[in-house]
Amino acid sequence: MPTIQDRYCIIGAGPSGLATAHEFKRAGIAFDVFERHGDVGGIWDMDNPGTPMYDSAHFISSRTQSAFDDFPMPNEYADYPSRARILEYLRAYAEHDGVRAHISFNTVVKRASPVDGGWDVELASGEHRQFRGVVCAVGNNWHPVDPTYPGHFDGEMYHSSRYKYAASLAGKRVLIVGGGNSGCDIACDAAPIARETLISFRRGYHFLPKHLFGVPTDAFFRSGPHLPAWLAQPLLTLLLRVLVGDLRRYKLPKPDHKVLESHPIVNSQLLHYLSHGDVRAVPDVRELDGNRVTFVDGSSADVDVIIFATGFRSAIPCLDAEVFSAERGGRQLYLNVFPEQPALYVIGLFETDGSLFPVVSKQAALVASYIVAQRNGSERAAWFDRQRTGPRPDVSGGIRYLSSQRHAFYVQYDEYVHRLEKLLKRMTPERGAA
Repeated sequence: MPTIQDRYCIIGAGPSGLATAHEFKRAGIAFDVFERHGDVGGIWDMDNPGTPMYDSAHFISSRTQSAFDDFPMPNEYADYPSRARILEYLRAYAEHDGVRAHISFNTVVKRASPVDGGWDVELASGEHRQFRGVVCAVGNNWHPVDPTYPGHFDGEMYHSSRYKYAASLAGKRVLIVGGGNSGCDIACDAAPIARETLISFRRGYHFLPKHLFGVPTDAFFRSGPHLPAWLAQPLLTLLLRVLVGDLRRYKLPKPDHKVLESHPIVNSQLLHYLSHGDVRAVPDVRELDGNRVTFVDGSSADVDVIIFATGFRSAIPCLDAEVFSAERGGRQLYLNVFPEQPALYVIGLFETDGSLFPVVSKQAALVASYIVAQRNGSERAAWFDRQRTGPRPDVSGGIRYLSSQRHAFYVQYDEYVHRLEKLLKRMTPERGAA
């Protein structure tokens, strides 16, 4: 077997992979990035096969809250940048510190396996390369969850990951199944051009407007002091009662959980379309029969297209289940980053009530600091080993999240960022040392 190199393999050149490459370059850690697509950007590149991105998509976190730690978004970007702007931003991020030169495009990692002293990385070409460690930055939205219902459907039926352009829905009777942010976006795309637009909710959700008092909602809440969950939840509930009102007047189900206990819906348009009759809310689907869909309340409708906005399952296909299984949830990871397996790191495998980019910056910086501390034989590395092999910290911020697959890797943004920053402060003196 070839000699283990003192290099690290980063799998994926989306936001998480780029953040990792940036921090490794900054810390003087040798690395190679393997990206199966022909360019950087991950899901934000609509030309990337399998991406769930659609043409009308925008960030649901705002510009000032959504940048990588040391690379602000341009001031000319809108409050909620479009998917094209985000892709432009990611490509600029790859260029500004020379990360692109380290990326091998159109290169698929088939399997990554631990070997004595390091990792064997097998490429789809059959080539094997040896590395000191592996960083899996493969993203969290590539493996659709497709529900099944009794009966059969004669029209078009597909997961939202295949949806791309509003024009494909023109003149059709459309049913979107799923009330998450993507499902609500697609319903808003369909509303002005479809013959009829229905959106099916299995449960009720809390809706947050995109602006509060003229300020992006996330920027508004993070401009003041941090409030504990026991205080923040009732205050936000009261605020939404005043600004949004009772969602049942839109024929939406009443939420079966407290605000923030499930991923919030950040959408101001859907309530507009519901109040004007351009979108109609319906319950969960019970069965299918030709073009007719029957709902759990006994009502029914004829539709031409069903789009399942039913989310994704987490997976890292290049790892064997005994090494790491995403289906076992976040408890097997220290801070959603560090598995028990040595020299294996996971970046970006989480969901939160804030933006991904600042978080993956800190995750990647922490991994880089730990690797440098190990290389230098620092006591900080031994201290960190004791932390990561000890009890898993609570990163819920005191919020009792719904028990669902979606929340298996969920973290409360402020609590999680605080913990990462605290660890980084302890480990930072070793960063950048060669």
